[in-house]
Amino acid sequence: MTKEIIKVGCIKHKYPDETEVSICGLIFTVHRAEKVVLIGTNGSGKTTLLLHLVGLLKPSKGKVDVLGVNPAYEFSKIGKRVGIVVQNAEDQLIGPTVFDDIAFSLINYGFNKKEIGKRVNEIIKELKIEHLKDKLIHYLSGGEKKKVALAGALVLKPEILILDEALAELDPESANLILKILNDFSQKFNTAVVMATNDLNLVQNFADIVYLLEEGKITFRGTFEELIKSKKKYGVCFH
Repeated sequence: MTKEIIKVGCIKHKYPDETEVSICGLIFTVHRAEKVVLIGTNGSGKTTLLLHLVGLLKPSKGKVDVLGVNPAYEFSKIGKRVGIVVQNAEDQLIGPTVFDDIAFSLINYGFNKKEIGKRVNEIIKELKIEHLKDKLIHYLSGGEKKKVALAGALVLKPEILILDEALAELDPESANLILKILNDFSQKFNTAVVMATNDLNLVQNFADIVYLLEEGKITFRGTFEELIKSKKKYGVCFH
């Protein structure tokens, strides 16, 4: 197998309120075009791990390697190659309109006006949100904000896509559409998708590799089928 593009060993992070979170156990690795799903109960460390991958959290101990750099210190070197949708999509929407928000990263990285228009219109069409193109962000529903945040991440055609409960608040039809788009992106652009969720149907239908986190410890790595076979041994809880 090719060299991993993400590798995380045993890490620790101390939050401002002095709460310390550890993520240890199995080494977390991701390869190109791999679809990886993190599962575990609330508080198990899923979001903490994902935020380390994009440098929004810095480990007090341990090492995080993403595309050959430590994202906590050098994310600017790889920012164009990594997309993220956080749990509360509203936190990352900054443009006044849907079009402006999706175009923001392209403008920031110096794409010309023609290419910006082409890419934004393509991803808007793929996500079936053409009717939202000129709408103010403030008036979007929760599900619509999720779609716009995802469009803003996909428009750069990233090598890695980080998704924290990205399909929450979406109706089944929208969720299935997005899963298809993610599959297509993974195949077409060799995009690795790392997603945190506890939706078993999503895990079963999407994941190449599943990681189980339990109270800050990665206790399982394997396919969904292997996870189900091992659930008694690992005490799997999805709620």
